[in-house]
Amino acid sequence: MDGAENGGPTLLDHLVELRARLLRGVAGLVLLFVALLPFANRLYGWLAQPLLDKLPKGGQLIAVEVASPFFAPIKLAFFVALVVAMPWLLYQAWAFVAPGLYRRERRLAFPLLASALTLFYAGCAFAYFIVLPAVFTFLNKVTPPGVAMMTDINAYLDFVLVIFLAFGASFELPVALVILVLLGWVTPTQLREWRGYAVVGIFVVAAVITPPDVVSQLLLALPMVALYEAGILASRALVRSRSREAAATARDDRRA
Repeated sequence: MDGAENGGPTLLDHLVELRARLLRGVAGLVLLFVALLPFANRLYGWLAQPLLDKLPKGGQLIAVEVASPFFAPIKLAFFVALVVAMPWLLYQAWAFVAPGLYRRERRLAFPLLASALTLFYAGCAFAYFIVLPAVFTFLNKVTPPGVAMMTDINAYLDFVLVIFLAFGASFELPVALVILVLLGWVTPTQLREWRGYAVVGIFVVAAVITPPDVVSQLLLALPMVALYEAGILASRALVRSRSREAAATARDDRRA
């Protein structure tokens, strides 16, 4: 029996709803991007400040390509719009998926989405306020004598965006561990037992996804180790909570 016969939504209804949610998400992103365009140069100046603060007196960024002064700020404005619009985009995805979830699944999924978004923002903030100043201080000190550190604005933007994405994604580690426990693929006990292997893997990942300098690698690996421990604690608390709920449900069933 299809959805039309039993009164439920049909496949066409779902497709129409999906289309509406996609259009709303894209519309919000475009509106925010357009609103940020007048401030694109100011945003780039804000982004360049960690490097400019560490350059020698008179040091500055340069534009090697002819169109770089135009396209680099626009590229940054789109990235900022995407990051700022992420709650709106996730809400559209949630509004489409949530009606098909059980109440217990909704109760678990919403905190996970909120935690993932918060941790991503925390990773980007950590990268901007802690990592970038430390990295540029290190690079400025190891620059050979007689070499002027003059970075192209496109190269700088790509470098910083990689740092932001690396730290934002890496800070999602606790959420990833909790999801793995929820799926039953691992247990908190296994996560504790694999701690040594995880630490080695974290340092390897940090060396691969960060620029080739020791400072950024350490500043990514050390928080990830702490986040791994946080993921273990969160998964243990989740397992205990689910065990208490299961025990309470069993008691209610026996009384019934």
